[in-house]
Amino acid sequence: MEVASGLAAVRARVRQAAARAERDPSSVRLIAVSKTQPAELVREALQAGQTLFGENYAQELREKSEALGAGVEWHFIGALQTNKARLVVGRAALIHTCDRLALAQELSKRALAAGLVQPVLLEVNVGREPQKAGVLPEDAAALLEEVRGLEGLRCDGLMCIPPASGDPRPHFRALRDLGARLGVRELSMGMSADFEAAIEEGATLVRVGTAIFGARR
Repeated sequence: MEVASGLAAVRARVRQAAARAERDPSSVRLIAVSKTQPAELVREALQAGQTLFGENYAQELREKSEALGAGVEWHFIGALQTNKARLVVGRAALIHTCDRLALAQELSKRALAAGLVQPVLLEVNVGREPQKAGVLPEDAAALLEEVRGLEGLRCDGLMCIPPASGDPRPHFRALRDLGARLGVRELSMGMSADFEAAIEEGATLVRVGTAIFGARR
């Protein structure tokens, strides 16, 4: 099974990166990013013992969560429009991309209507890229305070996507330092190309797709 071998290789790299950073490998959770991948490949990963999966699109999350049923912990890791919040709240164990108050308010409203508290992360635009979503680092504390005032949400930490070019480490360090200042626990950072560096810089969640599943379908 190609998925099983890809998953085993990524897990080994996670353990090695954690060892280099003198961290307990169990302090890093691997999210297998299954966006655009067929449900049968997700099932292969499940059979290989992977239970955390990440989706970028609200409708795809809904469809796969319904198709695969219990035993899967879904994470939403893509840009989220307020009108799609209803598809994600309650389905995602963690929403990584809360980046503005209007979205937070809609997520909270949907969560309260469903009788639950929705865990989220604040997406931070560490590279200050105008084309990317995310709150600017200097505005993160204010957004965190506003999110903490919403009864339907619980903010567990921060997420970032560093610029595609250049060394990602300064951006990972910036998110780690910001998380320490804000007193949050989770740091979602690192993808197929840079997850080892992210682990060495403090990531608690890494989002890996291509290295597990191969090229997107």
